[in-house]
Amino acid sequence: MIEFILSTLHLYREVLHATVRSFRRGWLAIVAVVGFAGAMLLAMQLAAPLGIAGGFILGAANALFVGALLSLIEQAVKGARSLTGRDLIESMGHYFWDVISVGFILWVPLLVLDKAATRSPETGFLAAAVLLLLFILLNPAPEVIYQVRHDSPLDVLKTSYEFVLENWIEWFLPLAIVLAPLGLTFFFTLSHRFGGGAGLNLLELLSLPFLLLSGWLAQVGLSEGVSALVVFLLTPPAVLLMMFFRGHLFAALQGSSRRQRLFQHGLRDQR
Repeated sequence: MIEFILSTLHLYREVLHATVRSFRRGWLAIVAVVGFAGAMLLAMQLAAPLGIAGGFILGAANALFVGALLSLIEQAVKGARSLTGRDLIESMGHYFWDVISVGFILWVPLLVLDKAATRSPETGFLAAAVLLLLFILLNPAPEVIYQVRHDSPLDVLKTSYEFVLENWIEWFLPLAIVLAPLGLTFFFTLSHRFGGGAGLNLLELLSLPFLLLSGWLAQVGLSEGVSALVVFLLTPPAVLLMMFFRGHLFAALQGSSRRQRLFQHGLRDQR
């Protein structure tokens, strides 16, 4: 048990160092985060009167922006050079079909689930349980899209599911740590709110660090105005830090088994 704890701490230390290096290379993606968020909000305003057609337009816009963001994250996580303005432009269109295909597969069952949740408390509880399960099992889907070779959206879901079964402790422990001061209720709120999109909804992706920062600052006791300003300024870089950390952690866990990490940690101790 002690060996497992020490090897896991070493894993997180290495991932944190890699995250800092990626942020130095990819800080320019903050511009993309802010720009995509603004464009998505504008698209929501324009699509609101269009009914079903507006929904399809929003889905396409979301896939465009999320795919571009994943491309920028990939370059900062895997690459050795700093991002440039040209990278921001050329990222548009990357992973568009991957994101929209996964979203389409989940759309129909989630629509049925949403309808059922409004009928009775029993079905509402079932819907919440399903969303929690999706939040857990599909959590690494963004990383699967840009780090693992796949032939179909079903491969993305399958790989995500298998990864969580193999690495659930190491993958979710950082999230548990940052959520600990906010309580278990906050976790269930997050899972219910973000469970259906497999982490591929842009505004939900931005909302996660926004809500976490808001919750932490509320614990500190800052005034509402100061807290809102701090959260607004810190959310874009927090999004990048979160995605870089997830990217490096996924790569480290996907590239080794728990037994291999324990063995490697033992070898380091013997040197």
